[in-house]
Amino acid sequence: MKGQVALVTGAAMGIGLACAEAFAKEGATVIMADIKKPDEQAQKFVEVGYKAVAYECDVADSQAVKAMIDWIVATYGRLDHALNNAGIQTPQRPMAEITEEEFDRTVAVDLKGVWNCMQYEIEQMLKQGGGQIVNTSSQGGVTGFPGQAAYISCKHGVIGLTRTASMDYAAKNIRINAICPGVIATPMLEDLVARNPKLGEDLVRDIPAGRLGKPSEIADAVLWLCGPKATFVHGHALLVDGGFTIH
Repeated sequence: MKGQVALVTGAAMGIGLACAEAFAKEGATVIMADIKKPDEQAQKFVEVGYKAVAYECDVADSQAVKAMIDWIVATYGRLDHALNNAGIQTPQRPMAEITEEEFDRTVAVDLKGVWNCMQYEIEQMLKQGGGQIVNTSSQGGVTGFPGQAAYISCKHGVIGLTRTASMDYAAKNIRINAICPGVIATPMLEDLVARNPKLGEDLVRDIPAGRLGKPSEIADAVLWLCGPKATFVHGHALLVDGGFTIH
């Protein structure tokens, strides 16, 4: 990916950070976007010789997203790859107990945020003759999960958006796919398990692989979707969940 430019939203930690590192290791210039500018993370990449830059952006704000894509193109001349990964979760409560404000904010980031990013990414990719987009859904994008009605509905929506947009632009040399991570050992999850060891046992119990996933395993799948060995993969929702959804 030398000479190519990749955007990763939600790049400050967890899956987004791992994916940003994977793009950088392949030689791409990586724009690491998050609602709070991830300067420290980008600087660590630069110190080991990677090409990375931090950018502050709230993906729920369409004009902020437009400004980000405009800046990327003005600075680097193109946008080859985009991972639309930024997302939030609502507190775990039954559907009718989730407030309207919580639902609206979840939709604004987890679904409308992907929509906002895709609009301006696609606009640029059409101008330059192609590109790759991966949207982060979840294993919850193909299942239900108690207490997460707002989050899960958005992740289902991301898959529908991915498939339909792929049909719109596949013939224009723009490949659009989704990644569906299972339960991944991110710092946030590790903190939860440290406070409640039983939670870790419960999470692993339903995973045939018998363990949590690693952020690097999601990054490997994202890089494959964006790479030259997946050139006939369009509109796919790739589950990377240790087999959770097969039973």
